[in-house]
Amino acid sequence: MQIIRNSTSKLLRHKHLCQPRVYSLYYSTLKDAAKELPLAAGYQPKPVENAYWEREHRQANLPKASASSCKRGTYRMLLPPPNVTGNLHLGHALMATVQDVIARQREQLGYQVDWVPGTDHAGIATQVVVERTIAASQAKTRHELGRSAFLDEVWRWKAEKGAGIVQDLRQLGCKLNWQREYFTMDEQQAHAVNVAFERLFEEGLIQRRNSIVNWCTALRSAISDIEVDSVEIKEPVEIAVPGYDRKVLFGRMYDFAYHVVDGETLPDGSVEEIVVSTTRPETILGDVAVAVHPLDPRYAKYRNIDQVKLKHPFRDDTIPLVFDINVDQEFGTGAVKITPAHDKFDFELATRHKLEPRQVFTETGLVVDAYSEFKGIPRFEARDLIVNRLEEMDLLRQVRSHTMQLPICSRSKDVIEYMILPQWFLKCKDLAKDALSELHSGRLQILPPSFETDWERWLQDSRDWCISRQLWWGHQVPAYEVIDSQGNSQWVAALDEKAARQKAMKLIGSEEFTLKRDPDVLDTWFSSSLLPFSTAGWPEESYKERYPLDIMQTGHDIIFFWVARMMMLGLKLTGEAPFQRILLNGIVCDAHGRKMSKSLGNIVAPQQVVQGASLESLKAGLEQSCEAGIIKPSELKASTTGMTQMFPNGIQECGTDALRLTLMSHNIKSHFISFDVNTCYTNKLFLNKIWQAMRFTLGSAKGLGISLHQFETLEGVNVGLWDRWIIGRLAETLSVCSQSYSNYNFHLATAALKTFFYQNLCDTYLETTKTAIGNGSADAYIHVGTLTACLSWGLQAMAPYTPFVASELLQHVPLNIELKLSDYKDEKLEEEVNEIVNICHNVRQVKSRNEISKRHLPHLSLFAQNTDSEGVLRRHLPQIKVLSRCEDVELELFDESSKISKKLSFFSSAGALCSFGLKLSNGLALTPEKREEMEKANAKKLKKLVSELQRYRMRLDNEAFQLMADKKVKSHFENKVKELEAEINSLTRLAVLS
Repeated sequence: MQIIRNSTSKLLRHKHLCQPRVYSLYYSTLKDAAKELPLAAGYQPKPVENAYWEREHRQANLPKASASSCKRGTYRMLLPPPNVTGNLHLGHALMATVQDVIARQREQLGYQVDWVPGTDHAGIATQVVVERTIAASQAKTRHELGRSAFLDEVWRWKAEKGAGIVQDLRQLGCKLNWQREYFTMDEQQAHAVNVAFERLFEEGLIQRRNSIVNWCTALRSAISDIEVDSVEIKEPVEIAVPGYDRKVLFGRMYDFAYHVVDGETLPDGSVEEIVVSTTRPETILGDVAVAVHPLDPRYAKYRNIDQVKLKHPFRDDTIPLVFDINVDQEFGTGAVKITPAHDKFDFELATRHKLEPRQVFTETGLVVDAYSEFKGIPRFEARDLIVNRLEEMDLLRQVRSHTMQLPICSRSKDVIEYMILPQWFLKCKDLAKDALSELHSGRLQILPPSFETDWERWLQDSRDWCISRQLWWGHQVPAYEVIDSQGNSQWVAALDEKAARQKAMKLIGSEEFTLKRDPDVLDTWFSSSLLPFSTAGWPEESYKERYPLDIMQTGHDIIFFWVARMMMLGLKLTGEAPFQRILLNGIVCDAHGRKMSKSLGNIVAPQQVVQGASLESLKAGLEQSCEAGIIKPSELKASTTGMTQMFPNGIQECGTDALRLTLMSHNIKSHFISFDVNTCYTNKLFLNKIWQAMRFTLGSAKGLGISLHQFETLEGVNVGLWDRWIIGRLAETLSVCSQSYSNYNFHLATAALKTFFYQNLCDTYLETTKTAIGNGSADAYIHVGTLTACLSWGLQAMAPYTPFVASELLQHVPLNIELKLSDYKDEKLEEEVNEIVNICHNVRQVKSRNEISKRHLPHLSLFAQNTDSEGVLRRHLPQIKVLSRCEDVELELFDESSKISKKLSFFSSAGALCSFGLKLSNGLALTPEKREEMEKANAKKLKKLVSELQRYRMRLDNEAFQLMADKKVKSHFENKVKELEAEINSLTRLAVLS
């Protein structure tokens, strides 16, 4: 037969996602067909992935083709930069895979994808890890090592870990633009950070002032809110705190009394007092007031007094009683102590009432010298001493259990101390208003939309951002303190010391000054918030060629700390939003829905899933992390125990494609994503199923003397019903894939692809082709062509998810088989084949339940419900025989004259079309036990059918349903009732006749 060749150009791979087209299939019997590539007996990830990289390497060395006129432009993305604190974890793998799927799909659509890779210096996280490593290997602190030598160690760490991250991303198959790879502290990024700081400072948006911050005494630095873990304390519990030999007790409320100055003497001779409740008695030293709610009846008597003073127990002064509507009347006694220097709520209340803060602790967590009785004592040791002194002074009234939220530094595990310290702050009110307007105007889309509320709430309540950190690793603040000859101090921001001196001279009008650069570094999120435009070359004007991004995809846990700040600074510094679409994914958890943590031992690295890992190697990895100082010795035992429980037999090799497919099989928009390694291995077996389908197709073509690459179109070929059905299923699958890309419901695409390849193609259609292909009949060529088309188009649709195996298998099929898919959409045929498949499934279930195998030579008897059913069944008898795995199939109409053979060993119903019975050869009789088992199974089935029938009837009898439902829905319900009635009737009659 003639080959119709596509001589103009190759069919674009993305065509099925834009305008699906399918045409006719011709085959060639020419003997000089291209020699087929060898295909291994089974799918093995490692050689497949190695071959992929060899092809990529060869392609990279070929001359670059000029941009095609069909290109749709550039599609820009930015990979959220992994921290250089270790290798990729599953959360990184999820984000990278999501973006890689988007990138590959956009390439299929004709876009030139510019996806920028990079790594983040991760100030605190990296400094902490390197400090632990140095302590473990050199037994030194960073202070003993010195700033310069310590930074050298960090840069060495970055070089090693950064290279590992890049390698992990490459092995994951990410199609990143490696020519644009950046590091958040490289020269370009450092310049952009300094320029951004300078411009914002000059505009008055960045200021240095004393304000309250999250302070970690162990790190001796302010930290961001995202680095503070809130631990719920439900009852008194002892917790290990860095710097203390013994554990510290938390979870108690202390009531103590403040004596009212000039108060009344009560009848029992005691002095008038106000009892306050606190969980932090150690901060009593810094109390500047006691606050109550103005409507609290317990303190109504003080409302009309001009000034109520209370005697401070440890200072020779008094503090006022103030009224504030923000005081919680339900907390303790309703009276709360106000310590603005060490509590955020107290700081705001004190600001409203113009109360001066009094500092209690030093930056290292010791009581300051001002309180001689307790000076130099660590804060939690001072707590016990203060409580004892209150008891001696007869001021302690009660100590009781109390639930509380304890703020813990996620890096050092120290208890956060809120401190008022000089820091750099970025004013965010106006910036947040502009970022919020992007959403309100409709210019910004957030997916899933549920996060729009969070975006709005956070930006409306956005406070000034503390952007300075007291670290050594990071971007040093480009600000210089100018101290004139009179000792007055002012600040200037400049790109270097020379520029700073020039600004200082203009500022004070003299050359008599000293200049000192701030030793602090900037918050990592500050530099990261510039990435959409700093990686594009900002502040150079050329950045506009690569800005803005088309989409920002990341985890929902950093929507405020990073995504919102990128929007704020992008709008401010460029005048244009850095992106107009945000896609947020959930947090990856283990198979039981638990967050991955060292204590649970459930942290899994992507490479452990890809390559497999024995339990011994998993344990060894934990021990190496402990030796390197990455995890603490106290965490090692718990991690090892948890790891052993999770993976008693280790982790089987799954391969990169199976990992990617598993990650993308979840709804990425869910809040949490439960990752199961066992599911990952199941997906590896699924890929092997497709591999075997390709081998079967190649072998079939070889047996027919043709090459798969000779198939080009299906136009004009009289394809059979089952050929039409499978192409119709392909059309539906590709449609789902296309829709899933537009709304980012990738799990629907992977589910559709699994159903198509596994159930429709491999388990059903392919089985029905074996007889014709084995006999070499005319239909065999059509079947092989249909298989080729399904594999070609199906694998192209699956390629974004499983690029390695898809690339390997697509070498064996043409990429341009034209299919006009709309011609094959046939709902009636689909329903009909589904019924046939369901019948065969029911037959196989009965065979499986009763251990009937091929050696029993089972004969299938079908009893059609009516003449229409008989006609449908007769059209598919050859397929029923194959799919039910029976020796023979006979069909008769099930009516009043039907004579059911007593030789039927087993029987049951199989949906609306028919009932069936099985006869076994070799005189195998049905034992009483088997008959009883069968009767129970049929009785259970009958009960289920009756229950289902009742539900449908109740719905039809419902007046509201009759009024609201359209004609199509009513018709569906009516037909379903008839089908159920027929099935119930046939199952009942079979039971009587057999």
